[in-house]
Amino acid sequence: MVEAQSWTTRRMSNPRFDSAATAPQTILDIPETPPHSSTGKPFSLSSPTLSPTILTAAIIAAWFGSNIGVLLLNKYLLFYYGFRYPIFLTMTHMLSCAAYSSAVINIAGVVPRQHILSRRQFLKILSLSAIFCLSVVCGNTSLRYIPVSFNQAIGATTPFFTAVFSFLIMCKTESTEVYLALLPVVSGIVLASNSEPSFHLFGFLICVASTAGRALKSVVQGIILTSESEKLHSMNLLLYMAPMAACILLPFTLYIEGNVLRILIEKARTDPLIISLLAGNATVAYLVNLTNFLVTKHTSALTLQVLGNGKAAVAAGVSVLIFRNPVTVMGVAGFGVTIMGVVLYSEARKRSKLLNQK
Repeated sequence: MVEAQSWTTRRMSNPRFDSAATAPQTILDIPETPPHSSTGKPFSLSSPTLSPTILTAAIIAAWFGSNIGVLLLNKYLLFYYGFRYPIFLTMTHMLSCAAYSSAVINIAGVVPRQHILSRRQFLKILSLSAIFCLSVVCGNTSLRYIPVSFNQAIGATTPFFTAVFSFLIMCKTESTEVYLALLPVVSGIVLASNSEPSFHLFGFLICVASTAGRALKSVVQGIILTSESEKLHSMNLLLYMAPMAACILLPFTLYIEGNVLRILIEKARTDPLIISLLAGNATVAYLVNLTNFLVTKHTSALTLQVLGNGKAAVAAGVSVLIFRNPVTVMGVAGFGVTIMGVVLYSEARKRSKLLNQK
């Protein structure tokens, strides 16, 4: 069903509040940086007057700020402000990522530019872009119906879906210890769902779809971009995926959400703040990906994974403090169980890989 194209208001202290809206996280899910050939002088943020420890701490702080910031901005825009167009919002994120990626790679030279070498490689990246779109749009749409805290609790179950898709697509099995570690991941979210005061069935299902899409993308990428000649640095992959994703989303936003651009222009005439909010939101969405790369560069992929586990809990806590959405003791306990399961899963996988290497 196509929503009525209007800006509604809530009769509360803030005239922009909209009780009908609610949106999700749009954290762009960019994969780990694969090996690649590099040319030219490597990019470095190091400074002779800046301690490496301070630099790393600043990068990690920027990573937390951008990841949590994009969630909170999405929630504010899609639920409280009344901007009821999650597909268009996601498309602005993709356009922003395309523009910033081009500047960072082609002008700043942060990483060497890699090129698409064949039609086959192009089609592979296009298929990843389609899955990417599905995941991000579903995540943003879910924020219209469920709180950020519940959204993050569901998102923490990504390892479960990764294990499922790895088995279904690749027939890949894990050790018994790894599968046992997934039990608290699932049981925690069941507990949190049953005690969530703001539970919304559609919002829950669409957020689960977003989480599954994120896991599916990581599995599919590991399958179709296996050749060393086809592997792309994460920043180069974003450079190509972002414009493809924007092109995929354009007809959907026009068909489902109507003439959003005209509505946006009319709204901007009476409330110019909307332009600043959208531009800032799109910029922060790109910073999520840039800081992902910088954290991995200055620490490790394992550190990024550990930070991701902590980010979900921090984002949930901050959103509750800002938006004052109700929570229950059982809901917090369920979220905690899920996070504990994710940590156990990560440790179990590390031990399993070490045993396989011996």
